[in-house]
Order: sequence, then C-alpha cells, then structure tokens
Amino acid sequence: MSRRLYFMLPDAESCKSLVADLEEHGVPERHLHVIGSLAQSLDGLPEANVLQKTELAHGLEWGTGLGGVAGLLGGVLAVTFPPAGLVIGGGALLVGTAAGAGFGALVSSLLASNEHNHKLDAFERGIEEGQLLLMVDVPRQEVKQIQDLIIKHHPEAEIGVAKLA
Repeated sequence: MSRRLYFMLPDAESCKSLVADLEEHGVPERHLHVIGSLAQSLDGLPEANVLQKTELAHGLEWGTGLGGVAGLLGGVLAVTFPPAGLVIGGGALLVGTAAGAGFGALVSSLLASNEHNHKLDAFERGIEEGQLLLMVDVPRQEVKQIQDLIIKHHPEAEIGVAKLA
C-alpha cells in the first residue's frame, strides 16, 4: 500500500531542488507529480497527468462496477423473460455484464475526466497564488523517512499525506 505525500512549494526553483533531492534519494520520476497554475511554466518538472488532476480513475471504477451490475440485471431479465421465440442461455448474463461494464466505464470516464480531483481542493488557493503542488507516491514504510528528508532540506514545504487506493 502506498501513500501520497503533498508538498506546497513557493516557487519552481524550490520544487526543482526538491525533485532532484527525491530522485537522488531513489524516488522514481514516475512517482512525482507537479501541479501549478496555468500561468506557470513547469519546464523541467514532472507534470501531473490527467489521472492525478481529475476524477478519471474514480469515475472508471464506479462506472465499471455500476455498469456491470446493470448489465448483469439486464442479462438476468433477458434469461428470465426472453423475447418471443428466442431461447437465451447463460451467455446472456456474461454478455450483459461485459457490455454494461464497458458502457458504464466509457460514460463515467468521459464525465469524470472533466471534473477536477477533489483531493486537491485544499491546495487550490495556494496554486492560484503561484505556489506549486508536488505529489510524491511512496511506500507506506518510507513516509517518515521522506518527510524527514524534505523538512531537513526544504523547511518551506507544507506537507500533507493521503492513502492511495
């Protein structure tokens, strides 16, 4: 199980320095995600992608689950009350579940990709004021070690922790 550490940093130089320290400590770049305002340049920094910035992953999970359940129920109805003259077997359950899950995942991911990640609401004001948010994914057992490293070298960073699914 991993944890996501959140660091608000005052400027790009401080963020670049912290990213370099973390990479030197062994944190891979794919576990580092930076978010800034639209006016800021994030050149040389590992910019957060759509999965970190939006509710896309959450929407995919919910859409697949709810769509799968709806498809399963539709398959059960088709088997229980088949249309006139058709003999429908158990394959209808499988097809209905798969089709429902696929359709649910598609629709919910389209909707969720346009909604910002609500876990970032607490940092929105700082980002608008020009600060940068650095998100670092680390194994649970390394959280304290990474926090200590950052406090030692970057006392200006504000730190938060969240559990990753």
